[in-house]
Amino acid sequence: MTTLSTHTTPSGYLLPSIHSAPPFFTQQPNPITQAVVCEQWTKLILSYARFKKLFVLRVEDAETLGGDWDEILRNERINRKLSAPHLSSIISTMVTKNLAAYEPPKQTRSVLLYWRQPEEWAEVLHKWVSTTGQLNTILTFLDITEPPIESPLTNLPTSLLKKAIAILAKTNRAQLFGIADGEGVRFFASK
Repeated sequence: MTTLSTHTTPSGYLLPSIHSAPPFFTQQPNPITQAVVCEQWTKLILSYARFKKLFVLRVEDAETLGGDWDEILRNERINRKLSAPHLSSIISTMVTKNLAAYEPPKQTRSVLLYWRQPEEWAEVLHKWVSTTGQLNTILTFLDITEPPIESPLTNLPTSLLKKAIAILAKTNRAQLFGIADGEGVRFFASK
């Protein structure tokens, strides 16, 4: 019998003990059991994505050796891996629960993960702009996602950045407009 235990991956991520249970890697026939498994996978995927600052998960990641997701989608110690159909089912549930969004839209093989909701990203963005003294300054998307000094927004996907800006625009804390080389945004102090 396999003993369930936590395990630290080479990247330093602590896997929960359920990751060492062989049934965790297979779709369960009982819908109630499968819902619990799916919930555990969702927590694991979002936690790992936050830990590694990963924003995209693809169904193909279940079958790609050496990928960003290997540490959690595989468990060599018990000779198990998550199948692509099972991952697809988990992804679908995550989208239904607004914990991910299909990206690009109109397909079901790749998602943008919401380990922070767009509303949370909006607050992170506004706080970063405020603390770096860039209120009332026009910034490009690259200024925000590729700043000279790494920030919580470094490598944030453009689609997620746009959602965060739209949320700030609704509360008059940001204004989006076209500039010579794309789109720019100006941020305003909170009212």
